[in-house]
Amino acid sequence: MFPLKVVKPDGTFITGPETTERLLTPGEVAQIFGVDPKTVNRWALTGRIPSVRTPSGHRRYRETDIRTILNAVSS
Repeated sequence: MFPLKVVKPDGTFITGPETTERLLTPGEVAQIFGVDPKTVNRWALTGRIPSVRTPSGHRRYRETDIRTILNAVSS
């Protein structure tokens, strides 16, 4: 069984007792890449970038995943 993910009001989520990670909104990711937020959601739908869903169904993007993609693109 997968661990329970809890999204906190500050945009972080907890997957275990010691793991907290910042989640970015589509708008924040769009600003990083210089694209429209709809493009970011389209990338997630096509599997170009990984995303998670909040309990209310909104897409969020792990900051570490976005940093990894940026490092790969800039290399």
